[in-house]
Amino acid sequence: MNVGVLSVQGAFAEMAAYWRRRGAEVFEIRQRVDLSRKIDLLALPGGESTVQGKLLADLGLFAPLKERIDGGLHVFAVCAGLILLAEKIEDAERCAEARPSCWFGVLPVAVRRNAYGRQLGSFKTVGTFDGRPGVPMTFIRAPAITVISPQVEVLSVFNGQPTAVRWKNITAFTWHPELN
Repeated sequence: MNVGVLSVQGAFAEMAAYWRRRGAEVFEIRQRVDLSRKIDLLALPGGESTVQGKLLADLGLFAPLKERIDGGLHVFAVCAGLILLAEKIEDAERCAEARPSCWFGVLPVAVRRNAYGRQLGSFKTVGTFDGRPGVPMTFIRAPAITVISPQVEVLSVFNGQPTAVRWKNITAFTWHPELN
């Protein structure tokens, strides 16, 4: 499998290592020319969603990636990546993401950024993921999924809130599976 990791900001090195450990051929997506490679899965890492969104637009990556996602390209997104995919960002008016060209809006959920607190509010826990108990979960300035459409499958929950979801070609996490 060929995994293209968005590598403009954030924890892209950890995301690339995660997929390499699973036997994937991994390459970084930093500029438009990188999209000429065969991509079976797009990995959107954690980081600063505002910065990632702005860089996607500034580097000319936004439109071609959105077209591929809309066309069925599989996406694996964590934290900031989930925010970039969400249809609604509750506090978008306070950030650069208020520009529609800075987030994809393809996942029928609403999110609230930094829902569990700032950096000092980051934590680890163990939960159930996709029916499997005992899965370590690392939350770093994690968003919360606050609204979810009925067609979206919930894969994990923490304190009553969905923390990982799957919809069509997208799997997205509020936590960081690549760190566990």
